Amino acid sequence: MPFDIEFDIEQAIQRLRQAVQPYPKAAMFELAAQGYESLFEQLIACIISIRTYDEVSLPVAKRLFAGARTPADMVRLTPAEIDALIRDCTYHEAKAQQIWDIANAIIQEYGGELPCDLKVLLAFKGVGPKCAHLALGIGCGQPYISVDVHVHRVTNRWGYVSTRTPEKTLAALEAKLPQAYWVEINQLLVPFGKHICTGNLPKCSSCLLLDLCQQVGVEKHR
Repeated sequence: MPFDIEFDIEQAIQRLRQAVQPYPKAAMFELAAQGYESLFEQLIACIISIRTYDEVSLPVAKRLFAGARTPADMVRLTPAEIDALIRDCTYHEAKAQQIWDIANAIIQEYGGELPCDLKVLLAFKGVGPKCAHLALGIGCGQPYISVDVHVHRVTNRWGYVSTRTPEKTLAALEAKLPQAYWVEINQLLVPFGKHICTGNLPKCSSCLLLDLCQQVGVEKHR
């Protein structure tokens, strides 16, 4: 099938909203729905989620936030105490030190309030565009696209973009995707990619977007 430059993203978004309704929200959006929506909470939750399943990172973040929801609260804990609270996530020891260092930097450099500034977030050790964009999108309402494995895989599988890395997918989406969907694309494609458009054996036969999708790279499906 030839590359379709007329992929109907508006129709795709409408169908995605319906398709993901039965499934749990992505962890960051679920936390926001439960009231953990500050930029600091979103950034820390995203750090916890790195290389960790949502089913683990969601309760871990909530356990940490039960005692520390602000930078001032967080620095009252030691890195070891933070580590004990987040031990179920991957790389917990390194993340505990990173979380404490970020909270301390916010106290020392920004008066305890994390500014909604991309450069500030990216300056923190271990914070990349994926987490910075997602935290700013949810916590500050700023238009940023967060590209994870699901966003990268699905948008390429559709034929909406044609890229080889998440970094190039980000650039392609920034050039093409209507800005109104920049935050929502992650919200929709994480559950869609986890439960329907999976890496192996995607559920193409029952997918609401099948007639829009070029199925790029799909060799076997259900």
